[in-house]
Amino acid sequence: MATRTIKHLSSIANDVVKKCALMLEKSVDELVEEFESVIWNNDENGGDYARTFVQYCSSKALNELCKKIDEHIGDGSFSRFTFDMMLAWEMPSSAHQESCTENLAKENEDMKMPLEANLEQDEIPLFYSDIMPLLVDNKPYVGEDAFVWLGSLVPLVADVVNGRFTFETLTASTGNRLHFPAYDKFLKEIEKTIKHLQKQATPNGAELADDEFILHVDGTASSQRVVRHIGGTSWPGRLTLTNYALYFEASGVITYEDALKINLSKNIEHTVKPTATGPWGAPLFDKAIIYESPELSEGIVLEFPEITSSTRRDHWLALIKEIILLHKFLSTFEVKCSFEVWEMHARTILGIIRLHAAREMLRISPPDPKKFLIFALFDEIPKGDFVLEKLAESLKKVNSGYPCSASSILRSLNVSEIVVSSTMEVKEADKETLTGQIEEFSSLETAINTARKEEKETAVAKATTESLKEEGITDSTIVLVELVKPLKYMVPWFQEVLMWERPGLTLAFVTAALLIAYKEWVGKGISFFLLWLVGKMLWARKNRINEKCNEIVVSRASDQSTMESIVSAQHGLQSVYELVQIANISLLKLWSIFISKAPKHANMVIVAMTGLAIIIAIIPTKYIIMGIILYCFAMTLKVRLSLGSSSQGNRRFKEWWDSIPVIPVKVVD
Repeated sequence: MATRTIKHLSSIANDVVKKCALMLEKSVDELVEEFESVIWNNDENGGDYARTFVQYCSSKALNELCKKIDEHIGDGSFSRFTFDMMLAWEMPSSAHQESCTENLAKENEDMKMPLEANLEQDEIPLFYSDIMPLLVDNKPYVGEDAFVWLGSLVPLVADVVNGRFTFETLTASTGNRLHFPAYDKFLKEIEKTIKHLQKQATPNGAELADDEFILHVDGTASSQRVVRHIGGTSWPGRLTLTNYALYFEASGVITYEDALKINLSKNIEHTVKPTATGPWGAPLFDKAIIYESPELSEGIVLEFPEITSSTRRDHWLALIKEIILLHKFLSTFEVKCSFEVWEMHARTILGIIRLHAAREMLRISPPDPKKFLIFALFDEIPKGDFVLEKLAESLKKVNSGYPCSASSILRSLNVSEIVVSSTMEVKEADKETLTGQIEEFSSLETAINTARKEEKETAVAKATTESLKEEGITDSTIVLVELVKPLKYMVPWFQEVLMWERPGLTLAFVTAALLIAYKEWVGKGISFFLLWLVGKMLWARKNRINEKCNEIVVSRASDQSTMESIVSAQHGLQSVYELVQIANISLLKLWSIFISKAPKHANMVIVAMTGLAIIIAIIPTKYIIMGIILYCFAMTLKVRLSLGSSSQGNRRFKEWWDSIPVIPVKVVD
């Protein structure tokens, strides 16, 4: 009965079910009977019977598979079996299989049509170029949903939280299709990475904790250099990252010196960010990071020299941020249970291992590190904090003794020797377990999809600003002048109103301002202004201004000759210089008044400010505002009636201001 075929299942689903039965040492009929008695009969009003049955069988088989996962990865059986599971999940029934066959035939017809040259051909990773002949012979492939579903069961190939971002990166060159050669290569690189990390030596003078594991090492004889900058000196050495700290060992004559430990697990406001280094402190080479902490008097600068790009620096920066954000997450959401803490550590460790494996696969075009990391990713994308909240809630439902949990997988791969307490109950794939997995998957799915959608919208919006960032100061100034040009038409209008050149409009403006101040309608005035803006926006939408305004054309043409342009630029620079001088002198004069360096002027300011304070305290604010409005318009009217003669008060104020001495300034090197 172990070879029995279920009619309504697809051929691949039947094959997977038979393999599951053999692994569990049961017949297919026994699996069907267990499923229908434990799961399906208690299910409310159906659902997808075939897919749910495939999920049930796969979950039970994976429980057994994960107990000796290191052996199954080595002989290739794990990759083949789990890939077939994903295929079966996508095509669980015969109806699904027929639909997929029709879609594949249609795609084959489309592939026969001549294709335009791909402009990004040079950016295709070498790995995919090598195996492309293996992928064009219509071999089956899996999609994103199946990949994430498997990640929800086995967090080795992907984590359910960032599985979609990982899938996008791995399949960017194959049209979002994951073929078996790529999947098998990815798992083998994961195994190689784990073995490589296990061989790394403990930093000199450091004693790692029981749950502390080396995640990355650089600066050794077989890798590129790492340099620490202290003032004007540079010290090459070895850099080691664990899930708790960063260790730097300066190179000695024969061996490394004792390691400098940078604790990344402390709940303090420490940061790591990119920086530039160079001779005599000149920021010439943007290939370094700086770690800053309240416990350090100055930051720790580490450089990752490269000939061209800063890929190594970005890789290390993402990894260090991931560890800092991991401990920040545990502290923020108060994750205290040791099993939950270690499960989150294990998931983070597996994410870093996946990143190393992907970098080995995609050497020519290294992937974005954040796509494989949980916290570094959701710390940046919109609504990422909501996803982390859901992740913290889902941790409470995790059973660390479950064979397919992240901590159990690390233990099976001999990465971790931490053993779950025997009091922990290891649950089988019964109805409660399966339902809990589905609920956990569904609760995260909404938050993840929302964050992913907004991340794509933000990426599109940022792409529109890249051209502006690449412009020089001249072009940026021209664009700014063009954008503020509408304001130039409003300034003369305000001048006409203020200077009584249009008496009727000025009187109306003064009356409205006085009425608003007296009735205390400032809030209503602001509301009216906002509603006016809303009306303008609706008018623009109704007239489809957005369709007409696809771009803003700014002309560089000028009526001035080359010499006139040079002279104009010189005058502009001189004007800026004069403004800076005026600002410095004004600040020095105010400082002289404040410290009574000019006693006469300071006494006048003290008396004036005291009187003003008394007036403001006694007289209601609305009357003060009305007085200021009347005074301003009365003075402008007086100027107009006197044919533009300067005010005597302004002259006296200028004379008083000019008579204030300033404190001498001495500039030293």
